[in-house]
Amino acid sequence: MSETVRRGAGANLTLATAAFALTFWAWNLIGPLAKTYTDALDLSPLQTSILVAFPVLVGSLGRIPVGILTDRFGGRVMFTAVCLISIIPTLLVGLWHDSLPLLLLWGFLLGVAGTSFAVGIPFVNAWYPPTRRGFATGVFGAGMGGTALSAFLTPRLTTDLGVTTTHLLMCAALAVMALVIWTFARDSPTWKPSTAPALPRMRAALELPTTWQLSMLYALAFGGFVAFSTYLPTLLTSAYEFSQTDAGLRTAGFSLAAVIARPIGGTLSDKVGPATICLISFVGTFVMAIVLSFHPPADVPAGISFVATAFLLGLGTGGVFALVARLVEPERVGTVTGLVGAAGGLGGYFPPLVMGVIFQVTGGYAIGFLLLAATALAVGVFTAVKFRPARTT
Repeated sequence: MSETVRRGAGANLTLATAAFALTFWAWNLIGPLAKTYTDALDLSPLQTSILVAFPVLVGSLGRIPVGILTDRFGGRVMFTAVCLISIIPTLLVGLWHDSLPLLLLWGFLLGVAGTSFAVGIPFVNAWYPPTRRGFATGVFGAGMGGTALSAFLTPRLTTDLGVTTTHLLMCAALAVMALVIWTFARDSPTWKPSTAPALPRMRAALELPTTWQLSMLYALAFGGFVAFSTYLPTLLTSAYEFSQTDAGLRTAGFSLAAVIARPIGGTLSDKVGPATICLISFVGTFVMAIVLSFHPPADVPAGISFVATAFLLGLGTGGVFALVARLVEPERVGTVTGLVGAAGGLGGYFPPLVMGVIFQVTGGYAIGFLLLAATALAVGVFTAVKFRPARTT
């Protein structure tokens, strides 16, 4: 395979990253408004946690079939489809948000928007040679900055325009993005549709030890990012008594740090090896979780610790998919990406629920951060043993 970057790669990477960012904004519409829904519906901490975690569930599990469909139909078709389908639950959340059961139902369906990750990884992988795929997947992964846009802009738009109008604007943006992708995006000339039946392909991917190993790494790296980006507004309003707007601003800063770090992690993986980057990410997260377990004062040092955690998790997300690009055959990348991406999303589904229970029972989050520290340390040790730099450079 040629080591040169194909003509059109940059344009298609840019389009894919933009579509990913917008769909991730849609995926994270509920989390930044958690305090609004909590006050309006008189929710308990556990109910709030369930509400903000629900979209993560479909966005996680849905990556498996979406990854398989991307292998079959290509990124252009699937990006267009995900944008169009996401319009429906986005509209429903905006129109009917005055009851918890309806919000849970529409939020569950809103998870479709989060499946776009499983479209983009194989799409951009096919445009770049192996030695540049860490960079490509890292840049694409920066589209998770859609969560930062949501944390920063959704509360403000809702305050100025109302919940319904804000969601209608998102519906319009998704429709425009679908049109742009369909008109201008192209699958790589080297991409070929996989015509093998889906279930055997999934079974073959699940039989690969690499799939399970990378899933565990991504459950921590990306799962940690998703958990913080969805639950941090709630944590900051409950533990540090920030207003919803101030909590959204700080959550946007958290997400932005992870967004900046992801392409750095991917690029550094091309140079020093993805295993090394993942190890730095997990050990650093362990240290930051210990610091946060002491409930340090707001902004300094708590704010710095949250931002450092985001940066470290962002490095890890870039490193894990650099490993995918190196260890998985191109024709299996979509299927494996769906499975690994699902594990990452599920890794972000459970922590908000756990944090909600811990806060409801203890009135604080120390135990939750200690659980994060223990998990990061365990995954770091596993990474050091299984993915030695000599094997992955």
